[in-house]
Amino acid sequence: MPELPEVETIARGLANRLTGDVIDSVWLGSKPEPLRSPAPEIVGTLESAHIAGVRRVGKHIVFDLQNGGWAHSTASPGSAVQGRLRTSPVKRKRLPGKSAPPTPTAAQWIVHLGMTGRMLVCKPDDPVEKHTHMIAKLASGRELRFVDPRRFGRLSVAHGFEAPGSEPLEVELERFVGLFRGRKTPIKSALLNQKLLSGVGNIYADEALFRAGIRPRRRAASLTKEDLRRLYPAVQEVLKEAIALGGSSISDYVDSDGEEGFFQLQHRVYGREGEPCLVCKTPIKRVVISGRSSHYCPKCQR
Repeated sequence: MPELPEVETIARGLANRLTGDVIDSVWLGSKPEPLRSPAPEIVGTLESAHIAGVRRVGKHIVFDLQNGGWAHSTASPGSAVQGRLRTSPVKRKRLPGKSAPPTPTAAQWIVHLGMTGRMLVCKPDDPVEKHTHMIAKLASGRELRFVDPRRFGRLSVAHGFEAPGSEPLEVELERFVGLFRGRKTPIKSALLNQKLLSGVGNIYADEALFRAGIRPRRRAASLTKEDLRRLYPAVQEVLKEAIALGGSSISDYVDSDGEEGFFQLQHRVYGREGEPCLVCKTPIKRVVISGRSSHYCPKCQR
């Protein structure tokens, strides 16, 4: 699943390419799983909307819209026909008695990539991939497509969307320390709790704990204030370094240009089970904590 650095990289790329464009029409596939908001609401919000910007919130990609479309829609999702996507756009109707679009209103289109979701900026004549669940036709002549083979990604629309937890790159030190003091769960599990910090995932939790010298199984309540003061910059440094290198490509992840990231080449513990620690040469260990693999050095981390 893409974590904060990967989502940040994708959001920045989409912002560079799409800000200022307009969504002319929207096609939705027949699979219901990707839709967290009702299909007519998604279509009615997106069609004729001006893309004012694209940004990351937690692990979500947020398109900030100035919505010039109609307030309601009678649209319904499209369907697959003989293995080919029906590309005619879902139609929208004007409200009775309305002769002009309503005053534009701010809204957000929210995309969660799940495990295998991708946002692709394509030419209209590019082949449509099998697991395409959404096509947004743009005024620029391009198409923005959401592709997700495993269908764990989610599409929704909202007003005033916010992440449930603190932003890891913006949270202040004392707030960070307060998030974990007294918690009985392992510190690794606490770092993955999106209600505490929104965006930190498995890879970067392991890497940050290594840099801070803290074992992932230690209960958060056992950490001293000094431990947490070491962990705070470690989390931010790992995330910033990963963003600078375009994230970690260890599975299906590519950015909005289809390029892989390079931070996987800098991993010090994640995915290195049995390999020598880069600091002390002790073999890296792997344990499972709350169903998630965790990697650490038994000598450098205590």
